[in-house]
Amino acid sequence: MTFQNELINWYLINKRDLPWRHTNDAYIIWLSEIILQQTRVEQGLPYFKKFLENFPTVADFAAAGEAKVLKLWQGLGYYSRGRNMHNTAQIVVNNYKGIFPTLHDDLIKLKGIGEYTAAAISSFSSGEARAVVDGNVFRVLARYFGIDTAINSIEGKKQFLILANELLLKDDPALYNQAIMEFGAIQCKPKSPDCNNCPLNTGCYARKNNAVGQLPVKLAKAPKKHRYFNYLVGVADGKVLVRERQAGDIWQHLYDFPCIEAIGFSKEEDEMLELKVKSAFGEESEITLISYKKHILTHQIIHVRFFALKNYIFNFNKQKELNWVSLNVLDDLPQPNVIRNFIEEYF
Repeated sequence: MTFQNELINWYLINKRDLPWRHTNDAYIIWLSEIILQQTRVEQGLPYFKKFLENFPTVADFAAAGEAKVLKLWQGLGYYSRGRNMHNTAQIVVNNYKGIFPTLHDDLIKLKGIGEYTAAAISSFSSGEARAVVDGNVFRVLARYFGIDTAINSIEGKKQFLILANELLLKDDPALYNQAIMEFGAIQCKPKSPDCNNCPLNTGCYARKNNAVGQLPVKLAKAPKKHRYFNYLVGVADGKVLVRERQAGDIWQHLYDFPCIEAIGFSKEEDEMLELKVKSAFGEESEITLISYKKHILTHQIIHVRFFALKNYIFNFNKQKELNWVSLNVLDDLPQPNVIRNFIEEYF
């Protein structure tokens, strides 16, 4: 039996019952694909259901305010995905008469849709013969065929894409694509795959050569950057002082507290922090440490300290990006997880 048939037979028996597998609606498939990028199915499924409930059509999505989109997205991380989705929904409404594209060459032009996503949506919605290559597919192909080219190199991406398209079943690309992705997700897992009960084990290079743990190969990532945020928490008359983060940095258009970034947490930096606080909020202002958190992102590690801000004078002309909001309003604003967790713990 061929590699492809083994995968499909396995899939038909073992596949998970997921809602986006019961439709060829490109909009619904797009929702699932973007939400599940960098996200486990178990974590992403509630978000998928929440987005579909709030935005049953692409027109509903396009008409929503960005703040609502980001609030629904809160907790998934990679907030640029949520903003790109909102932008794409508006483009579909304005340029495609509200009909979500189903062909690869149209999809690839939309914001936030790359080669993998365009192939997935086009094959699942219209049966276009495009092979998907995600992390699961990389892993299955690397192990079965013994490919040690780094999957995150230009050469590796090209090599795997060519192989994936050669293996693609042209008469049912959607079924084959679903099968190989699902196989990588729950059978040929990154760690401790069930090789003894794998239908492909007799032909698998990695199994025969004791290389399961070595494949696929990835180039080492650059070390993560460390950043140090000092958040100043001002509360008065049932309201909290917040700011909307602007473009050009993490958490764009999410809300946090006034922040003074430092190059580290040290005695010298703390003395500088106090001077900056007094400069911004008056000579009588004081700060008291409340909490420390470490927030790990894909490319950065954010060290966060929260300080209670007291005896301050607030000058809106000097701090135009800041605003007072009630706790009810604060609850409706999209926030980074580290801020949301602090609010839930201390408010």
